[in-house]
Amino acid sequence: MRAIIPVAGVGSRLRPHTYTVPKVLLNVGGKPIIGHIMDRVIDNGFDEATIIIGYLGEKIKEYILNHYSIKVDFVEQEERLGLGHAIYLSRHTISRDPILIILGDTVFDVDLKSLVASEHSVLGVKEVEDPRRFGVAEIDNGFISKLVEKPEDPKSKLAVVGIYFIRKPQVLVDCLKEMIKQNVRTKGEFQLTDALQLMIERGERMKPFTVNGWYDCGKPETLLETNRHLLEHMPVPNSRHDVVVLPPVFISPKATVKNSVIGPFATVAEEAVVENAIVRNTIVSEGASVRDALLEDSIVGSNARVKGSYKRINIGDSSELEFY
Repeated sequence: MRAIIPVAGVGSRLRPHTYTVPKVLLNVGGKPIIGHIMDRVIDNGFDEATIIIGYLGEKIKEYILNHYSIKVDFVEQEERLGLGHAIYLSRHTISRDPILIILGDTVFDVDLKSLVASEHSVLGVKEVEDPRRFGVAEIDNGFISKLVEKPEDPKSKLAVVGIYFIRKPQVLVDCLKEMIKQNVRTKGEFQLTDALQLMIERGERMKPFTVNGWYDCGKPETLLETNRHLLEHMPVPNSRHDVVVLPPVFISPKATVKNSVIGPFATVAEEAVVENAIVRNTIVSEGASVRDALLEDSIVGSNARVKGSYKRINIGDSSELEFY
């Protein structure tokens, strides 16, 4: 089976980290976002993948080819004309066999085997408080009756969260082709949601699949939340001399950590250096260094340098002192 993973986006909400690194190569829980996705896809029996690249795409291609041996086709989306447009560009890699489409900016905790066992197409959904930012699914008798992209007045709180198992992908390609030919856009883009709705109107039956383990990586705060979730499922790292580890944490065997307190919820990636520091709820990316500092709720980008200082005080009774 083939998985299609669109990763062409710029990741503007994660600036400045995405000026030099594509969003899907940002480290969470010890490896890039796309690494977690690829691992899950392969573990569930998928032996082919299409990666739709764009912004800094060569870096993504290099990572995939260096770390995975399954058959991978790379498709470049030069113009950001929407998710539907991205999938349409990959049509030459799609056969009549079912496909799985997974958005590249989310980490998910889903049993894909039960999803692909369905005799119908299946869309991952999750109830959210404000569904206006998403494609929204309306349900009738256990099947999806209508899909609307970013509705102003949603009739449902079920958001489509970026996992799509399509039983008849050639029907999807035909619907995308018709939309692009007629220039049918929503919010200025060719939306996958609109193509799926067109499939429903042509008689394709789609079932919802509740996704409880869905972790967004699109903003700094959600990236840290996803990091926390992934770390909770990792073993405690080996102890190190003069390092206090407060699990859950990930410390790469290739990182240098000295005279520090790491955790809870801290990731220290490959070739990173942490010395004389306290690091908690923080991601220290590849090649970064943190010295003489206390970091919390922070993201340190690849090859960045953070150096703080310790203060000496002599303070009397009933006093209050705050450092900023």
